Amino acid sequence: METTNRIPATDDAGKLVLRVVLAILILFHGVSKVIGGIGFIAGMLAKAGLPAAFGYLVYIGEVVAPVLILLGLFTRAAALIVVVNMIVALLLVHTSQFFSLSNTGGWALELQGMYLGTAVALALLGAGRYSIGGIGGRWN
Repeated sequence: METTNRIPATDDAGKLVLRVVLAILILFHGVSKVIGGIGFIAGMLAKAGLPAAFGYLVYIGEVVAPVLILLGLFTRAAALIVVVNMIVALLLVHTSQFFSLSNTGGWALELQGMYLGTAVALALLGAGRYSIGGIGGRWN
């Protein structure tokens, strides 16, 4: 019996949807920081005993990485950057909400959880064929 490793086109379309949604939604946060600055983040980092200059890394996690994900270039690495960015955000800002529900009954951190989960999925799945890196790219 002959087996084939053909990936259905719908798998690549699904990867494209994940990439576009995650990238655009994270980019909104990045653009906000480009316009308004990182003072809020620098303050939180300083309060946590970390150098405020680390706040500039948010531009990589919320601007550069999402653009790479959107284009499908170095997607796995960019998705891992978003994963780290989300973990840092959860630890710096949202630890008090880990075991909380929202007013509508959902998890208080469901949006952050969705960003984190989607970034993990993209790191595992890669960009797919609808990307600049193409299906054969090692980091895509």
